[in-house]
Amino acid sequence: MRLKEALSVMSMASPYAVSTERNNDITNLHHQVKSHLYIEMPIEKAVNKCISSFGANDKKLLFLCGSSGDGKSELLTKAKLKFGKRITFHLDATHSFDPQGTAIQTLDKVFDAFSLGQYPLVVGINAGMMGNYAEEGQNEDVKSAIASYLENKKFDSEQIKFIDFEDYPKFEIHESGFNSDFAKQLLVRITQPQDNIIRQLLEKEKQYDEPDAKRLVTNFELLSLPSVQQVIIELLFKARLMRDQFLTARALLDFIHELLVGDGYLFDNLFAGGDNELASKIEDFDPGHYRTKEIDRFILAYDLGLPNREFFEFKEKVKQFGIQNLSSGIQYLRLFYILRHDDFANNYHINFADDYNESLIEKYIAIYQLHKDYRDNPEQKALLKTFYRDTLISAIRSYINRNAPKLGKKYFLLSDFGDYQVAAPADLSMDSNAIKANTATNSVLFNARLKLKTKQFALPININLLSLLININNGYRPNKHDKNSVILLDELASEIIQEAKSACELVITGEGKKYLLECDDDEIMVSEG
Repeated sequence: MRLKEALSVMSMASPYAVSTERNNDITNLHHQVKSHLYIEMPIEKAVNKCISSFGANDKKLLFLCGSSGDGKSELLTKAKLKFGKRITFHLDATHSFDPQGTAIQTLDKVFDAFSLGQYPLVVGINAGMMGNYAEEGQNEDVKSAIASYLENKKFDSEQIKFIDFEDYPKFEIHESGFNSDFAKQLLVRITQPQDNIIRQLLEKEKQYDEPDAKRLVTNFELLSLPSVQQVIIELLFKARLMRDQFLTARALLDFIHELLVGDGYLFDNLFAGGDNELASKIEDFDPGHYRTKEIDRFILAYDLGLPNREFFEFKEKVKQFGIQNLSSGIQYLRLFYILRHDDFANNYHINFADDYNESLIEKYIAIYQLHKDYRDNPEQKALLKTFYRDTLISAIRSYINRNAPKLGKKYFLLSDFGDYQVAAPADLSMDSNAIKANTATNSVLFNARLKLKTKQFALPININLLSLLININNGYRPNKHDKNSVILLDELASEIIQEAKSACELVITGEGKKYLLECDDDEIMVSEG
């Protein structure tokens, strides 16, 4: 079997993409490759621990919840082989036993049998089906439990338990940055030099003098570089942060398959888009779309064929990977991008390192981490106060006062009456106690906490909203393309304005004049400013 065919088990189109209860032939090479690629995740340990606690006659129910493709079937298929003699499994709640029936009707039968019996049951179910069953199902006890769980993810009982892939995120933000143990382990497993059936097939592939075979070998050798693996994980993290793209086991395997066997070199396949959900989001981050002085100068020189000794030496060196005859400067920019963490050849590619600036992500990670691990110590407090004062509150004030730019930092615009505007003072500030009580579990956003007198506010901030806040402070006016982020700002602005209306002081401006209204006991004092 050739390497390309063996790697097909990683493809979404492969019958091996989803585990079933078919008999697996351990002599089958496809099965051997699939077994080699399996990574035990923390959620599997949690599931096995929970199932191990079930006695054969315990009337207990475990739901393994998640999204399509995250590995529920794979995990439960393995669990069934281990525990199937004493525990009943329903591996996929989207399936129906009866061609004439629905998945909901199948679940009704499974749950009714469970209610009448005296045995433990494990069910794999995705979020959509949980919602459907909570609305359409017939078993009231299970419906009630699912509805409670969907409303409050902390729901748990002695009889019915939930383990959710969402509680075991594929990315983790920490003090020194971020990591994805799952993606890293998988890339290492695919490319490890020892005890690797894929590597054995690669060595055989090297004997074929064919363009496709040579390109596949080149792509595999590039993927084997730890620095390239780091770039791939960074791109996956960007897709998660900026495009809200979940990382599932099935999608990641399919993505790596396309990197290796796609029509181009790995650095082109990485940004080729296509049907894979990860690739379609990562395509947006193509370094060929960057426009900086150094990049434009390189593209122009390449297109004009201008001589460059350093670049020529670099091109000669990358031939050791089998990379040659690239047809455009953009392809080289992509190559520079994936090698940017590497000390390679004469390091010509490092000339462009600053052009691939990730300062927004670095800023997001720093602010996220401060919220996640806030302990109210002076250093943390000073850093967060700077963010709240100079970025968040400043942008909120600019956004609310966008039609009254001369109001100054003290006032917030309440209403606009033609030539006259009404504003009130509002001392919006960081709410340290609320930040300290935060429980951040989602790497895609953190909750900023504000207060105005005794009123508390929360603003969920993702990287796109953070970018908008920074841009507003730089004079940017939001438009229809910022719709999702603007909705969050509008909601918070309405709450702040409503609270500011209770102030004992108002300012009316218009026609070049300014009037200050102050409430003194039962009287309103008016003065001209």
